[in-house]
Amino acid sequence: MFSIPGLKVISLTDAAATRIREIMAQSAGGEAPALGLRVGVKKGGCAGMEYTFEIARATSKGDEIVTEKDATVVVDAKAVLFLLGTELDFKTDRFSSTFVFNNPNQVSACGCGESVEIKPRSESALAAS
Repeated sequence: MFSIPGLKVISLTDAAATRIREIMAQSAGGEAPALGLRVGVKKGGCAGMEYTFEIARATSKGDEIVTEKDATVVVDAKAVLFLLGTELDFKTDRFSSTFVFNNPNQVSACGCGESVEIKPRSESALAAS
């Protein structure tokens, strides 16, 4: 597990934890039990990267498992440095309901809101934390 004193890879708001618990309840059953919501990043979109979600039914070497407020998030090993210090929220408005990443590593976002530019934390920034 990745650990820096005083710095979490990801934290959850009450709204995000509630939505994750709902998703886990709906995904019960199937081929393997749901461990939590897997969060990651991948290359794509006009800004360069996109956040990803899927039900985690297994973990891989280097994944970061965060359990907070009775909700579990599995952070993909390849995404840890991109998401370090991120707060995951869940917002509902008149037209949509969506997870929102309050990510201190995010440099910019595209106009449509589907992709972001994220710079991974450098070793010097980690040492200063």
